[in-house]
Amino acid sequence: MKGYRQKESLFRVLKIALLLIIVVSVSYPTPRTTQAAQKDIIRTPHYLFLFIGDGMGAAQVKLSSALLESGHTLAMTSLPVLGMATTHSAERLITDSGAAATALATGSKTTIGTISMAGNHLDTLRTVAEMAKAKRMKIGIVSSVGIDDATPACFYAHNASRANLYDIAVQMASSGFDYFGGGYSLGNFPENQIKSKTFRGDITTLMQSAHYLLARNNKELNTIKPGTRCWAYSDYDSKGALSFAMDRRNGGKIELAEFTREGIRLLDNPKGFFMMVEGGKIDWACHANDAAAVAHDVEAFDKAIEEALAFYHRHPRETLIVVTADHECGGLSLGNAANGYETRFDLLRHQKISQQRFAEKVHTWKQQGTITFPMALDSVKVYFGLENVDAGDRNALQEAYLTTMKSDAPGTKGNDAFSPAVTSLLNRRAAIGWSSNAHTAVPVQVFAIGRGAEAFRGFYDNTDIAKKIIQIAGLKPSGK
Repeated sequence: MKGYRQKESLFRVLKIALLLIIVVSVSYPTPRTTQAAQKDIIRTPHYLFLFIGDGMGAAQVKLSSALLESGHTLAMTSLPVLGMATTHSAERLITDSGAAATALATGSKTTIGTISMAGNHLDTLRTVAEMAKAKRMKIGIVSSVGIDDATPACFYAHNASRANLYDIAVQMASSGFDYFGGGYSLGNFPENQIKSKTFRGDITTLMQSAHYLLARNNKELNTIKPGTRCWAYSDYDSKGALSFAMDRRNGGKIELAEFTREGIRLLDNPKGFFMMVEGGKIDWACHANDAAAVAHDVEAFDKAIEEALAFYHRHPRETLIVVTADHECGGLSLGNAANGYETRFDLLRHQKISQQRFAEKVHTWKQQGTITFPMALDSVKVYFGLENVDAGDRNALQEAYLTTMKSDAPGTKGNDAFSPAVTSLLNRRAAIGWSSNAHTAVPVQVFAIGRGAEAFRGFYDNTDIAKKIIQIAGLKPSGK
């Protein structure tokens, strides 16, 4: 009996001890678990994407969405975080891309036309890309317009004027950044080389001397090995830019999405990377009030975002993607007085080429001098789907055509009143309105996903976008 009581007492002691162990285990995780949890809390994103749709307001995004095939949506509008940002420059309510991109690149306001310098044009402003490089991250700069145009320039260069294209382009080689992709260097065109007071030679030669490989087509770009410095470009127009997306349907050309995808491949490394991707031709289409071209270039820009999202899904805990615009352009409205509450955006699908490409055809007609107005109307039907033109619209088009054909500058591309008149007629029928051929002060959307993305909810200034990225990524605004 005594032995039984001793066993029972021992059993009770063991039972109490086991309960204490369970309680302690639940209340206090192991040191390894605690450290892992703390590391997860403080971890900063290794991979940073900043997408900038130049001139892309909320209306431009909605228009492109409306023209997508049924069942399709834009990737950017699927991102879980949405904010809004003001875009004014240091001295004006309506900004330009230089001042706006400086704000997005540095977190500081500056004056119109300035490239990542203070408004006094004496002090340089350190960019997010430069801060990331100091953290030993790799850096990529991609744009569908010239690589030395205002927006891409603001991430690697510092200059008092965006017009100093050659002097800006030279700074690509000295930046030490790892990847430049998209447009060519407009500063390397002879007419811009001669404007520089400190000409140092051909930009491509300077880049090669700085150990950058040049990739001028798909094959060359695909064979560049990760970790190799690269400047990639292919076809470009008279301003160093890619063609409008709707004019690039023949294939064989490197698209913005491919420049982005290949950039990710080349930059991916354990230290992480920062990549800025600009859809620059959106702005150009808006300046021309070419609604169909706007929609196509927003879609092309969105396909580049899809490449980043594919990467994000492989690295969701280490990636931050932010999508925004530097400003709105054109004062685009979805709806106009002529159509009331009715819209016919589907009519824009009949437009087969951009206004710019059509203008090139009109220029050829002017040189030939053999194209009559009825023949021109046939082209309008083919390229824009404009049929059943009533007497009033026909007279307006004819007047624009005759003005264009007999302008005082034969053999030039200037004085083309006909091409804008054609796109204006299509816009009006589709219930599209434009208030300007320039930028506006309308706030722009900010979309975000990934680590730290919640910080981008709300309403704030464009300088706060850079500040939030700097804070989330643990970058240092000053010092090396």
